[in-house]
This record gives sequence, structure tokens and C-alpha cells, in this order.
Amino acid sequence: MLKILPHPSATAPDARAALLENPGFGKVFTDHMVTIQWTSELGWHDARVRAREAFSLDPAAAVLHYAQEIFEGMKAYRTQDGGVALFRPLENARRFARSAQRMAMPVLPDEMFLQAVEALVDIDADWIPGGEGSLYLRPFMFASEAFLGVRPAAEYTFCVIACPVGAYFKGGSTAVTVWVSDDYSRAAAGGTGDAKCGGNYAASLLAQAEAVRHGCDQVVFLDAVEHRWIEELGGMNIFFVMDDDVLVTPPLGGTILPGITRDSIIALARGAGLTVQEAPYAFDQWRADAASGRLREVFACGTAAVVAAVGKVRHTGGEFVIGSGADGAITERLRAQLTGIQRGERADPQGWRHPVSSKA
Repeated sequence: MLKILPHPSATAPDARAALLENPGFGKVFTDHMVTIQWTSELGWHDARVRAREAFSLDPAAAVLHYAQEIFEGMKAYRTQDGGVALFRPLENARRFARSAQRMAMPVLPDEMFLQAVEALVDIDADWIPGGEGSLYLRPFMFASEAFLGVRPAAEYTFCVIACPVGAYFKGGSTAVTVWVSDDYSRAAAGGTGDAKCGGNYAASLLAQAEAVRHGCDQVVFLDAVEHRWIEELGGMNIFFVMDDDVLVTPPLGGTILPGITRDSIIALARGAGLTVQEAPYAFDQWRADAASGRLREVFACGTAAVVAAVGKVRHTGGEFVIGSGADGAITERLRAQLTGIQRGERADPQGWRHPVSSKA
């Protein structure tokens, strides 16, 4: 049972309204957080909704030395009827559990994960922006035991924080430019590529910085063995739309994060009668198909950006444009359908929208 400890000096409504006018992404945070502790002796305990504040960590905390840490990314939306909803939160809970298993961490029960997320959304519902904004939720867990030794820790902290957000990319819904990395790999077979752990993202930062130096928004990673096959972006999955309306996306196989948005896009596309192939796709083929016109659209997808068209591709040998360099018809259609379901503007036959009891 979560113990509710409201913030003794929560942000005043006028100050909150000012922050919500232009929250950016990941810079403004709500008043509260949820924490749950785990020890090998007590299991999960001391679950609280409390004021957001800094953690006090011992310098020998295991996470600082051995990187036992995982996280999730999800959003709460204001729906058309004035309510609040999450999108497929049980899938986040299940992926969080799989990440924990891969990183030798205790598994938080799905129902406890959902209760923690719902409780934070409920108490901080006034922070959910209207319009195209949303409340980004970050559940995470880290090893908090103080020790130096290579073994799974015996103490962990689970936490959920939240921040109101606008568009992930500075240009909003305009097509992005990507950089194909020749020198760096995101993951290899047998590694942690399909776990949502901080180390995967740390390993991508140098390649992402390289992409920015080349005037690009995101980096695209190739496979670690042949450096030939497209895998995913630094923080998103990728789809290719051919001239026969067939969608191709790299297959999951341990090196690619199984995105919930990716899975939703596949289901929506197939439900609309489109063919989706989860199949390897080489960079050379990407370049050739763009030149011939066989490839009409490319888009990336993930919780933060939702669906973002890829308009231009840069690499060490030059650059090429996808289609018209802007949003394509299928990209637009899938984005509209997905965001419409998330915000309660469209029918939800799959039951993906998860209403949250809220004071809003």
C-alpha cells in the first residue's frame, strides 16, 4: 500500500501555469515522486508518494560503480472528455520486469508498477499540459547498496518522477535529419540491447554527438558484426515505407529495444490492411531504394517523439533525401491514428487507453 505524503509547499497555481507555457522536454518537473525500497531481507517495502527531492547516496552505492540501473518512458495525456489516460502501461511494466531480469535486479510486480505510476499521475494531474503536450513519466530503479564488489546488489530503490513536456524535437513535427554511424555500435548479441538500461544510452552519446556535429537530429546504428544492417536510432525504432505500401522494420533479436510504440505501429498498420515485414534491411539497400524511388517514406517512433518522419540521411559518403524530404501520407496517417487513440479522440478497439482516476 502506498503511503501518501503530499508536498508541504507545492508549486503555486500561477507559477505552475507559467512553467507549463513552454516546458520544453525533460527540464521542468512536478512536485512529487514515488519511491519503493527493496532489500534481500524485506523484499519490496516502504512505498511512498512524497515530495520530489534529491537522493542521498553513499559514495560506494553500487549504481555508481557497476551501473545496475533500468528505466522506462511513458506518458499521461489529457483526453478529449477532460479525463487523464495512460497508454498501454502494462506493457511498460512488463518491459521493466524484463530489463530487471537481464540486469540481475529484483522484479517489481506489474500491479505495484502500475499503482506507483497511477498515484503520481493522480497527485500531480494539474501538471499535465493541454493541447499537444503531455506528462512524461520516468519510472526507474537503481542499486543503492553501498559496497565495492562485482555482484548483484542486495538493496535497490524504485522511483517514479514526472515532467510536463512539449515536442521532443525542436522542429516539432517537421521531418528530421539522421546520421548513420560507421564507427560506433549500440549493442551486440548477448548484450543488453533489448534492456532499457542507462548503459545503452551512455554508449550512444558519443555517436549522437557526432550526429549533431554533422547537423543531424539523431544517430542511426548499424549492427555490431557486419556494420551493414540497420538496427535503430539512439532512442527510437525505425520503419521504411515502400512504394507498394509495405512497411519494413528491423526484427527484434536481442540487440534492439522492443518499443511499445513500435509494437503499436505494427498493429495499427496491419489493422489498416498494410503489410508489415519485420526483416533485416541493409544501409546500402536503404540508399539504393531512396535513389530509385522504391522507398517513399521513413519514420522513427518512440514514446518521447511518438512518430517522426525522417527527411534526410547523412553518412560519411554524402547524403540522400527520402521522398519529398517531408512527412509522407502513411507516416501522417499512423501518427494521427496513434495520437488520436492516446488522447481519446479516436476509437480504441484494442483497449490500449488506460484511464487514470484523477482530480482533474
